[in-house]
Amino acid sequence: MKRMFWSKLLSRRFLLFTLLLLIKGSLVMYVVFDIGFSWETLVTELPFIWIVFCFIELVARKRKVVYYLVSNLLITLLYFTVVIYYKYYGVIVTYHALHQADKVTKVGESTYSLLDPYYLLFFIDIVVLGVIHFWPKKNAGYASSYDPGSVHKRLLPRRRASLYAMIVASLALCVFNVWPNRASMNENKQAEDMGILNYEVYTLLSDSTEKQEVVDMSDITQAKIDELKGFQTPAAPKLFGAAKGKNLIILQMESFQDFLIGLKIDGQEVTPNLNKLMNETFHYDRFYTMAGQGTTSDAEYVVNTSLYVPHHEAATDKYVEKALPSLPKLLHANGYDTATFHTNEVHFWNRNELYASIGWDKYYDQHFYGDDDHIAFGASDEILYAKTIPELQRMDQADKPFYAQVISMSAHHPYKIPESKYKMTLPENMEGTLVGNYIHAQNYADYALGAFIQGLKDTGLWDDSIVVMYGDHQGLPIYSLSGDEKDMLKNMLGHDYGYPDMFRIPLILSVPGVTYPSVQHDVGGQIDILPTVANLLGVSTANQIHFGQDLFNESSNLLPMRHFLPTGSFITDESVFVPGKGFEDGTNFPLPGETQTTPATDSQYERALKLLNLADSYVSHLPLKEGTAVSATP
Repeated sequence: MKRMFWSKLLSRRFLLFTLLLLIKGSLVMYVVFDIGFSWETLVTELPFIWIVFCFIELVARKRKVVYYLVSNLLITLLYFTVVIYYKYYGVIVTYHALHQADKVTKVGESTYSLLDPYYLLFFIDIVVLGVIHFWPKKNAGYASSYDPGSVHKRLLPRRRASLYAMIVASLALCVFNVWPNRASMNENKQAEDMGILNYEVYTLLSDSTEKQEVVDMSDITQAKIDELKGFQTPAAPKLFGAAKGKNLIILQMESFQDFLIGLKIDGQEVTPNLNKLMNETFHYDRFYTMAGQGTTSDAEYVVNTSLYVPHHEAATDKYVEKALPSLPKLLHANGYDTATFHTNEVHFWNRNELYASIGWDKYYDQHFYGDDDHIAFGASDEILYAKTIPELQRMDQADKPFYAQVISMSAHHPYKIPESKYKMTLPENMEGTLVGNYIHAQNYADYALGAFIQGLKDTGLWDDSIVVMYGDHQGLPIYSLSGDEKDMLKNMLGHDYGYPDMFRIPLILSVPGVTYPSVQHDVGGQIDILPTVANLLGVSTANQIHFGQDLFNESSNLLPMRHFLPTGSFITDESVFVPGKGFEDGTNFPLPGETQTTPATDSQYERALKLLNLADSYVSHLPLKEGTAVSATP
């Protein structure tokens, strides 16, 4: 009797699989857009599903349930990917993310941490129905009665004309959902209004037919860029050459957000070493990440090129075939040795190609550091710093100055460092949460950093170098946090955790004879580091296109955001602006310390989009690179 029940249920395959996918579509709409099951879900998701199912009924003569199961699986995988991607990146995944497929296994723990148990509901029906359908039949009589070739012929819709009519009507609804929403700049709004499935097809088709206007190279000038940013280059820049001839050491801190500095939990300092450093350096407390899909590697790209990341892809997937003007090349041309230090394997995120494009003289990776004291993807920060100091000393003994970039990694998402590395005790309600793990990891990273700072000071490198420290990207995506975790952050910050907090990273600057204990409130982004340090070193950027601006000579700033927020988002001196369908229905999120803000303007919106287009056009005109990056170890 049970088998007969399931066979009858499966024989109503069209309605059954429609219902299953509508439930899944509603779950996705709830997680991503907070709207759940509604008429909107029916109107946007149902037509695409019916087109697929009608084609199965028309084309498949046998084993139709198998085709339904396969279609269910593929659509389910897409829905599942949308949810997981959104939980970390805050935008809707598209086919462009296929470039990252090979990295999923390498960041498996980070990916798994984004899963909630109820996500298993996405696949449970496929498992159950698959087992029922493929389970060996014990007697031929039952097998005959359930033969797909015979049973399926009796199922509705029977007539081909009805199926064709459903396809036409569903296709019309798909077009109705897509066409009015094409002009929206906000990809999340597009996906919500078009429907997830329609949006995915739309992006695939539109990218092949709609090409972004490429600006002619002759029209891409520094004067034009500065005009769009509202920046005026002074005739005699302040502090030009103030650190001429000094070494440059840039430290990129994994997932480090600014709110950690000065933070105490039960009287314990989360970052005691950085807190101590605030007594002798400039701390820019309104400084923002500009990384994209490539996260850490994108931050390396932005800082070293002063260019925006590409729209849909990591810079290491799209731009590394180009000969990129960069800070290493600029300083090498001015007599510097250059090297970059990272404990991960150089091929991860295609860094071997990135480093050749940027023009590092040498790179140090896992082959140099080994895999002892493994945390995240390689040797711990303690190993990184302990083995890097002697190399910096060796570089310092040469006749010319050096530029070294050091990339920390131990505090990588999902922040599950060994308990033996814990340096503080957290309240019981925080232990085991994403926020608690993040605090533990960053507290350990600060501990390791303290030894590095002391090492620089003990060897005299600190006093003979510009030292720059910044976070590479956000550590706590708002989209990944539970309600309790948001409450924890609210208690720490004194206000709701939002975009201005999530994207805010510290910039710490130590320049011998220039900096002093001071909190700088000027707004800046990673893209501004290149022109800022070049000015301090007395190296002209007049002949190198850059989209950042010198923080010592700025009056205001405009920072287009390219990822983790919808297209058209940008940061001003007062707020983070996120568009709705367009500029008019966008939202301004005040920066920390701002109570009454001037709303972002349509002019800023248009200029931000033009800046991104100029940067894309500029890179497209660059010649292909030659040569490969050189490892410091054979």
